[in-house]
Amino acid sequence: MKKKQLTLTDIIVTIMIAVVFAIVYRLWTPLYDIVSVTGLQLHQLIYGMWFIAGPLAMLIIRKPGIAILAQTAASVGSFLAGSPYGPLSLLLYGFFQGLGAELAFAMFRYRLYHMGVAILGAIGASIASFSVDYFNDYLLDYTTWNLSIRVILRTVSAILIAGVFATALVRALEKTGVVQLIRPVSQADYARLDAKRKQ
Repeated sequence: MKKKQLTLTDIIVTIMIAVVFAIVYRLWTPLYDIVSVTGLQLHQLIYGMWFIAGPLAMLIIRKPGIAILAQTAASVGSFLAGSPYGPLSLLLYGFFQGLGAELAFAMFRYRLYHMGVAILGAIGASIASFSVDYFNDYLLDYTTWNLSIRVILRTVSAILIAGVFATALVRALEKTGVVQLIRPVSQADYARLDAKRKQ
């Protein structure tokens, strides 16, 4: 059980990941705003970047609570980096998006860390974002077909960016050996995890 408890190193590394994505989120905002001007909801196709911190951090640290911590810290950090969105709004979105991602890994008792689970986490974050939209925004103003397009495009974006791309990025980091400073990534380690899962 101790292996699943967060250590100070886990928290520090997660915050470092969050800082990186806080900057990414801040830099992403102008692009998002520019695409939004089209009025065709194409900005929803890049919305998934807002979800990436949680799933990616979870794929690296692999411990309960990491997705919530990373996503919340990255969202709040983006405000400190100069985001035009309000701190309370960012805090709410960050926390619930992190929770949505966290639940996907919790469904498998924090034993599976592959692209499929990351995609589920991304979808969870997307669903969570709509729940905050509902209480914080304008969803009821959309017609059914317009809202459906919004949901589909945002979910596709979440899958591609916070699911597929996040997993690919972590795998690339594994190959460099950077991730080994945080957790083992050898085939023997994965074999042991698989053996424990089958017991």
